[in-house]
Amino acid sequence: MRSRSRVLQSLEGVYREAFESARERKDNAEMARLDLEYQRDQLQLEVLLDLRDLLSGPEDEEKGPSLLERAQALRRLTKLR
Repeated sequence: MRSRSRVLQSLEGVYREAFESARERKDNAEMARLDLEYQRDQLQLEVLLDLRDLLSGPEDEEKGPSLLERAQALRRLTKLR
């Protein structure tokens, strides 16, 4: 499984390349759009990584939460208030 930092670095690399291309063309509208999309995608990806971490849990089930406890934690995380 890829580490959280590696996943986020990959995302940043893709956006940085596109942003630099827009900067060279002096395309301010494109730079603003890319900046907004990067922030949105980063937030979504961090949520997905949090869910992955929550559901993956430790390999030794006796030391970590049960599947039911993880599902309940996920429910609490996603519950709208």
